[in-house]
Amino acid sequence: MKALVTLTALTIFLLWGCKPVSNGNHEFDSASKVKTGTPVSVMLTSYSTTLLANGTAFTRMRIAVTDSLNREITSASDSVCVYVTGDGKVTTTGAKEMAYHKDTSGATYSTFQLADGVCHLLFVAGTTPDKVKVEAHVGKLWPGAHEIHTLPADFVFMKPVPIQIPQTSKKIDRMMGADISFLPEIEARGGSFSENDTLVDALALLKKHGFNYIRLRIFVNPGHEKGYAPEKGFCDLNHTLRMAKRVQEAGMKFLLDFHYSDYWADPQQQYKPAIWAELDFEQLKDSLHVYTYGVLKEFELQGTPPDMVQIGNEINHGILWPEGHISQPEQLAGLLKEGVQAVREFNPKVPVMMHLALGGQHEEAVFWLDNMMARGLDFDVIGISYYPRWHGTLYDLKSNLIELALQYKKPLNVVEYSDFKSEVHDIAFNLPNDLGKGACIWEPLNHRSGLFQRGGKATGLFGVYDEIKTKYLSE
Repeated sequence: MKALVTLTALTIFLLWGCKPVSNGNHEFDSASKVKTGTPVSVMLTSYSTTLLANGTAFTRMRIAVTDSLNREITSASDSVCVYVTGDGKVTTTGAKEMAYHKDTSGATYSTFQLADGVCHLLFVAGTTPDKVKVEAHVGKLWPGAHEIHTLPADFVFMKPVPIQIPQTSKKIDRMMGADISFLPEIEARGGSFSENDTLVDALALLKKHGFNYIRLRIFVNPGHEKGYAPEKGFCDLNHTLRMAKRVQEAGMKFLLDFHYSDYWADPQQQYKPAIWAELDFEQLKDSLHVYTYGVLKEFELQGTPPDMVQIGNEINHGILWPEGHISQPEQLAGLLKEGVQAVREFNPKVPVMMHLALGGQHEEAVFWLDNMMARGLDFDVIGISYYPRWHGTLYDLKSNLIELALQYKKPLNVVEYSDFKSEVHDIAFNLPNDLGKGACIWEPLNHRSGLFQRGGKATGLFGVYDEIKTKYLSE
């Protein structure tokens, strides 16, 4: 029956073809769209990045071109070359055969056309579980890309019963946060910061403009030869301890982000640290628990215990692959529960966050939360990444967060973002039942954030945060 429903829905969508899909909402158009401009990159949104490999499962895809501020250029009418690597296909209508071409390297692609600045496509999964890469190229612009993980067709879907979705009883503070984990590296290279031609400490500057939370990532052994910072070890325990001390001295709170890897952990890579590479699953669970608890105790001994903890980073495709991949939901839930339990043993009052890179992907967020909660995962805060390049429009973000708040009744935080600073906070602080708890900008201490010029000179864009502070954080 499920396959029949999926096939019927697919047929209806295909009959719609590549006509623009409109929700009729233009609330954020003035901030996120321009009629004309200089294109810089391709925005590719896949509205799900986890599908069954059953030959019929599908998701919408949306393509636009954007300027240097990630605003969509609505007059664009470019041709888009879409490449698919892996078992799956991209299509527009079911009525005609797709035309395929080969580029100079021999790679196969299909061509589509933007209309009024956008093109809506469909990705259909194949029948072999895979990590399928979809890329959208427009001339020499920075291409858009997504990796779609297709799961065994016998994946067991589970939905939680009400008792498995307890409301969060802990007080969750409103956050205007910043992840500044790069700061020790910037300073090691001789970097500095200034405002009004006066040298300033980065944390003091953020605090002055209303920031009240600092997020810090931690790797297991980033100094490993294949780690994040070979030999130098940035973002290891010692570096993060020193940063936590500075956060405390600046009078701000501290969110600790466990990556459970020697290197970046995100939807495209969640690889075990080298020291855990040969462990079996039970040993892996035990090691995650012991490591998590031990790290937290080190912060406590220093007098800087975290005020909130993330168990994993952007974990919609799992952690500690292959054992903890989303295709093995029982094992993924088991690993995450060990992390949560370690935090609870350390201090049951510390809120625990689960962080998904699904800003505008509502169906996939529900898929992940339902399957994990139904398998006994208990936590306090839902964290979401929102980068329009991958996660859709501001309206997608808003509707996703509202629906998640209504369905799960848990506090929500946009724990990674960069663009549309004011709009993201307006969305995050205005969710039903006061469940919106703010946002955390990712690595603002560089010129790409717009908050600094090259060389570390603060720009007038900090005024946005002065306004956010007055609007949402003033008593």
